[in-house]
Amino acid sequence: MEGGAESSTADASAQSAPVDEAAASPAPPQPGHSQHGGAFDEGPRQKAYLIGGTGDVHFSVSTKSPLAQQFFDQGVGQLHGFWYYEAERSFRQVAALDPDCAMAYWGLAMANVKNEKRAKKFIDVAVQKIAQVTPRERLWIAALAAARTGEDSIPRRRKYVRDLEALVQDDPKDVEAKAFLALEIWSNGSWMTDEKLRIPISSHQAVDALLDQVFAAQPMHPAHHYRIHLWDDEKPERALLSASLCGQSAPSVAHMWHMPGHTYSKLHRYADAAWQQEASARVDHAQMMRDRVLPDQIHNYAHNSEWLIRNLAFLGRVGEAIELAKNMIEMPRLSATPPDKGKFSSDYGYERLIDVLVQFECWQEIVAYSDSPYFPVVGDSAEEQLKRTRLLGVAAFGLGNVEAGQKQVLAIEELLRQKRTARLAAAEAAEQKARDEKKPDQEAAKAVADVLVEKGKSLQSIEQALDELRGYAALAAGDQAQARLEFDKLKETSAIRKEHLARAVSLAGDHAEAEKLARGAVTSGPNEVYPLAVLIDVLQRAGKAAEAQAEFNTLRTLAADTDLDREVFRRLQPVAVQLSLPTDWRIPRETPADAGVRPELANLGPIRWEPAPAPNWTLVGADSASVSLEQFHGRPVVLIFYLGAGCLHCVEQLQKFAPLTSDFAAAGISLAAISTEGLESLKASLATLSPDESVRFPLAADPELGVFKAYRAFDDFENMPLHATVLVDAQGLVRWQNISAEPFMDAKFLLDEAKRLLPTR
Repeated sequence: MEGGAESSTADASAQSAPVDEAAASPAPPQPGHSQHGGAFDEGPRQKAYLIGGTGDVHFSVSTKSPLAQQFFDQGVGQLHGFWYYEAERSFRQVAALDPDCAMAYWGLAMANVKNEKRAKKFIDVAVQKIAQVTPRERLWIAALAAARTGEDSIPRRRKYVRDLEALVQDDPKDVEAKAFLALEIWSNGSWMTDEKLRIPISSHQAVDALLDQVFAAQPMHPAHHYRIHLWDDEKPERALLSASLCGQSAPSVAHMWHMPGHTYSKLHRYADAAWQQEASARVDHAQMMRDRVLPDQIHNYAHNSEWLIRNLAFLGRVGEAIELAKNMIEMPRLSATPPDKGKFSSDYGYERLIDVLVQFECWQEIVAYSDSPYFPVVGDSAEEQLKRTRLLGVAAFGLGNVEAGQKQVLAIEELLRQKRTARLAAAEAAEQKARDEKKPDQEAAKAVADVLVEKGKSLQSIEQALDELRGYAALAAGDQAQARLEFDKLKETSAIRKEHLARAVSLAGDHAEAEKLARGAVTSGPNEVYPLAVLIDVLQRAGKAAEAQAEFNTLRTLAADTDLDREVFRRLQPVAVQLSLPTDWRIPRETPADAGVRPELANLGPIRWEPAPAPNWTLVGADSASVSLEQFHGRPVVLIFYLGAGCLHCVEQLQKFAPLTSDFAAAGISLAAISTEGLESLKASLATLSPDESVRFPLAADPELGVFKAYRAFDDFENMPLHATVLVDAQGLVRWQNISAEPFMDAKFLLDEAKRLLPTR
């Protein structure tokens, strides 16, 4: 996937940087592929520009180009902020400006910390150019080359630490050596997911002292990022100073604003954590919209944004949490499957939206959204059907719509009946199979038992959903005793939020148990407003007015930004009246003295991500008539940028999309293709197609590559067009894109994704 930035630097030339990998491959590269080998097919393929605000960093390297040195420093700052994709772009720009700069390839390897194979190819190039650098640069290159050679192991990682230590010992003034040494020690001890490769940190204080040396020389060095990580799971309060400086030390790097959120969240300072995460989201949004990058092309964007929503919920900022979750749902998925078994932003958006709506008893919104694009699509799986049915049932009873609630109870009872029948049938089949195979009675019995246990697992969640809805049905019928029986089954499970269970048990008349549950929720969610609000309500209902008032005064100090119009807080108004407080009983929050100097959030970027406008274009079509983006205005269109009939993969792509032309049309979506060929060549290539291969959508010629460049389907470093597929909505906004060495082939996915995305506007 491609995303990056337009260059604002006239002399940042995009000349090809030679790589010896090409010499080992005699066959010419396929269209869209780098002449330097596969390592350059991935990553950014458009030129960098000097962003500014990437950190107080200077790492002197051997280059005759002052501009290359600036881009190198920018890349190192981006490394410190874990902004690896843009760091790679900066280092590619260094190589473009000065092909002989060996450290450019060191930087490219460092930017691929999570891709050992690519990192090895890049550092091998640096080694090939090592004769052209200073002795100190040779040490940097040799250290990384050894760290990327051979099987990953603890000895290899220890050697890299010692090599970095040697760099520090050789030049105690080298701030970058100290910063990267601290990072490596922390990484080996905390970042390693493979336990066999983990090297525990024997002294966090020793690493902290190393970072002290960095800040003594450069107080605003972006290594504040590393101090936060160092103490995150140890003593987060030790990182408070760095938390107040981290984002300010590299304000153009969103992740640097995010990192203090770790510290503040661990200390249950959710307002401060939310401020940091909102700052991060705004910086990301500004860069995405400026450089036309899709959300999930940004490292850690989804992680930051979903965490922001959770913190907003902790603070009772319900409306904002809902709107941000919806915005995440509107974001495009890059492919059918997220990378690294993770989740796309839209997946997190669905999860967080449901969580917030359920937690804050937003029953009306749940019903309203249930038939909208903001609810997950329910497939054929029983698990998905159960989630939706249960949710609608809880919402119906919450709204007092008993008839609608009972309808969902019946649906779950039918699902349970089907599952139980299927379970027994599977057990009988297992027994019959054992008998047919002449197995002893003991083995046959075990086969039956194994099936019953395995199939029984799926019954538990159905039964718990039924217990919950039956409990609410009993409450609606005024049968408190039956309600207590139903809810009692859920006390030792995680099937229902403890605050919800506490309120339900309270309504069922068991005030002692309700208070116990509510206090447990407050203890497990310190400084969260919702559990405390439920506790106050439970105490008030139990007749414990003094205790309710005491807890209410605590809530006032936490609820500075809470949405008081939500039902859970409206229920507390009688307590406010008892205390002679105004309708808005919140106590304003002051920025803590240890939070540092914070900029205005609005100055960092927009709170919502919005798709960027698609550049206008007009070209000549294969029929010699004019084809333009304007002619599709008011109707979504998929634009396929392909590299001419000589690219077999491009021909294959057109053959993937052509049969779905009518399906796209049925969804109200047009198709159009733009070729690198000249008009006559385009006509000639179409003339060779058989009737079965015919393309039933407009084809246009762009031999000057102006439209390719405008849509970023172009490799600035090697001066060559790239494959691209772009979805432009009816308002002329780019909703989805894929720019790559290879054409995008999954036409069915794009059709489904377009259907998901477009109705949300």
